[in-house]
Amino acid sequence: MKFYFSAVVIAILITGTVNAQHINVGVKGGLNLYNINNDNGTKYDTKAGIHLGLLGHIHLAKQLALQPELVYSAQGAKYSVGSVETKYKLGYINVPVLVQYMFDNGFRLQAGPQVGFLVSAKADVNGNSVDIKDDLETVDFALGIGAGYVNPGTGFGIDARYNLGLSNINDNSTVKSTNRGFQLGVFYLFGHK
Repeated sequence: MKFYFSAVVIAILITGTVNAQHINVGVKGGLNLYNINNDNGTKYDTKAGIHLGLLGHIHLAKQLALQPELVYSAQGAKYSVGSVETKYKLGYINVPVLVQYMFDNGFRLQAGPQVGFLVSAKADVNGNSVDIKDDLETVDFALGIGAGYVNPGTGFGIDARYNLGLSNINDNSTVKSTNRGFQLGVFYLFGHK
């Protein structure tokens, strides 16, 4: 049900902007630094990963744009107890839809909702991998906030974002856990003006 609702929201946002004056398509990728926040006080260490995907940049007004994205994101966390190290390796297809305020010099401020679809989940304990996808929710809602810069002449840019998980990713546990992470990436907009 959540998947269908998310798909409808995304379709409405996309079709509502097809009359925009200027649309760019681009590619992006970069570094993730993710963690899992638990409401029971358990602290995990940050896990590094990558994100890769596509973005659209839709000008709505002179200084306002909508940026939907479709991004694979390697997330998770890690922790150690004595000599036992556990790494949670979570793979998501994330669909953020960001509203951007664009300054004339190429800088941008951005914020918006994100829906993530779990595609893989493994717990790696001292090198032994166990599939834990059935223990986690398949849909994850988050809020992204960040800033970016695009070089107006080239279409190349950088992007920094913090994603705050809003929904509990645990399916079979009383502990509420949410994804949280920083992303630092580069992007290229084809035909940028």
